[in-house]
Amino acid sequence: MFTGIIEQLGTIKAIEQKQNLIVLKVDALKLAKDIQVADSVAINGVCLTATEKKGRVVSFDLMKETIEKTSLKGVGIGGGVNMELALKANSRFGGHFVTGHVDDVGYIKEILKDKNWVEFVISVSSSNLKYIVPKGSVTVDGISLTVGKVTKNHFSVYLIPYTLKVTNLGGKKVGDSVNIETDILAKYIKK
Repeated sequence: MFTGIIEQLGTIKAIEQKQNLIVLKVDALKLAKDIQVADSVAINGVCLTATEKKGRVVSFDLMKETIEKTSLKGVGIGGGVNMELALKANSRFGGHFVTGHVDDVGYIKEILKDKNWVEFVISVSSSNLKYIVPKGSVTVDGISLTVGKVTKNHFSVYLIPYTLKVTNLGGKKVGDSVNIETDILAKYIKK
């Protein structure tokens, strides 16, 4: 379980392609000291297991399902990834309940900017848009955000300068893909 409060931006150091598997090697910087092999870590909102650790570089295996259903298939060496360690029972809880199980890959349709304010307009499938409501929670590349507007084809989130500075959203552009996890509470209510 995660909260969607990003702890740091890691850097992809290597990508190993194997049959039905990709191994991401991430420079985990200061988080490396707290990551052990077998720990769950959210990488761009995807719950992954640490499989190896050498200094600050932590390896994560992406199985075929993860490759096919998330935007991690598009990351490149040198790219930044949002990182969050699993929630501890005695931790402060910010954000919202995030499982790290991506529901959809969304696409940035528009980026609107004004002084100290940015709006991302993101399209998702209609099967997942039904779980996104104004003022509700959504996870975009692992970041817990409040939903702004919702239309029949997309939703908006509003970003403060801090979020753009400390997450990978600051480098995103129109057409880029992002991992979307809808609010788990909305899914249970709808069911």
